[in-house]
Amino acid sequence: MSGVQWLKLDRTGMDTIPDEMGKLVKLEHLSMKNNQLEKLFGQLSELGCLRSLNVRRNKLKSHAIPSDLFELEELTTLDLSHNRLKEVPEGLEKAKALLVLNLSNNQIESIPPSLFINLTDLLFLDLSNNKLETLPPQTRRLSNLQTLILNDNPLELFQLRQLPSLQSLVCLQMRNTQRTINNFPASLDSLSNLQELDLSQNALSKVPSALYNLANLKRLNLNDNVLEELSPLIENLTKLETLNLSRNKLTALPATLCKLQELRRLYVNDNLLNFEGIPSSIGKLSALEVFSASNNELEMVPEGLCRGCGSLKKLNLSSNKLITLPEAIHLLTDMEQLDLRNNPDLVMPPKPIEAQRGDGLAYYNIDFSLQTQLRLAGANVPAQVQGAANSGKDPIARKLRLRRGARNDSSDNQDSAKILKGMQDI
Repeated sequence: MSGVQWLKLDRTGMDTIPDEMGKLVKLEHLSMKNNQLEKLFGQLSELGCLRSLNVRRNKLKSHAIPSDLFELEELTTLDLSHNRLKEVPEGLEKAKALLVLNLSNNQIESIPPSLFINLTDLLFLDLSNNKLETLPPQTRRLSNLQTLILNDNPLELFQLRQLPSLQSLVCLQMRNTQRTINNFPASLDSLSNLQELDLSQNALSKVPSALYNLANLKRLNLNDNVLEELSPLIENLTKLETLNLSRNKLTALPATLCKLQELRRLYVNDNLLNFEGIPSSIGKLSALEVFSASNNELEMVPEGLCRGCGSLKKLNLSSNKLITLPEAIHLLTDMEQLDLRNNPDLVMPPKPIEAQRGDGLAYYNIDFSLQTQLRLAGANVPAQVQGAANSGKDPIARKLRLRRGARNDSSDNQDSAKILKGMQDI
């Protein structure tokens, strides 16, 4: 087997490396994941053609990894994750050809400054789930780095001053790193290639202003923070496809959010949103496929969510205070998942004429105000209470009207049909 180039020895229960391993002189890719290895001494250093080594999920300690292993000139991929490393293995800085380095899920407390002086070709670096409190200044030398994962490290005092120098970054993950407004860079304008940013499970009271200049950002995760508002500047992120704002303290979403024509997935679960907190122009999000707003204060959702978001496939409105839904909910023929659980007062609306015929509305021009929403639901809205309904000052009266609208009779259906026909004509 001296000519073998790929060798996979995962889950074999091995605790030592066979002496014969050194004879596989043409071996390029070696995987020994999920075993009981406690040391790598000996044979591996003889594999002059070795390009990738994966020994994740073993019992390796730092002193049990020979430094001459890192002198292999072809070694480009190294995975030492899920082991028992308390420090970076000695000599790792000699692996100058490394493109991929994974040291995650260990107990590493610091990164030696020498490590990043030579590893300037790195494209992928995962340091997550360690005990790092800072990164060395030499981190700014990683000018080719495309993915940096720092999740689950106690980086509270780390100011991220090196971050703007990493101009090739495409993906940056900093979940649970104790980010606040005070330890976040004032500017990230140099990160023009950044497409994915994870700042979840931190202590951000507002979105750092620097984020609104990341024009090429496609995925932004801000869940599990303490956000109370979202700036109208969110409209600058024109290429955003996924936005996660779940488990915050948001009471409203800005209308400018509806200018994000590429947005496909919007998650706002576990906030404080009511009907007025959802922009009436949400129907402009024509590419939206997933809207998840469970565990909020919603009594109803804007008509535009059902009429304008024709691509909607998953709608989660569970655990709210829904009384009824727009009739146009029946027009979402591509819907794959509709979750309305835990809304005890919900009464589903009757099907509009278009849905009964199987037709959709090609064109529409709708007034999305709360007053009009109530009227379209069939409720009788006297002039003296319209103002109260719009301002939300009489929620009990509003609920009663919504309930009446949900149980409208045949004459009400005829009136609704006329209104819908008028919309279609417009």
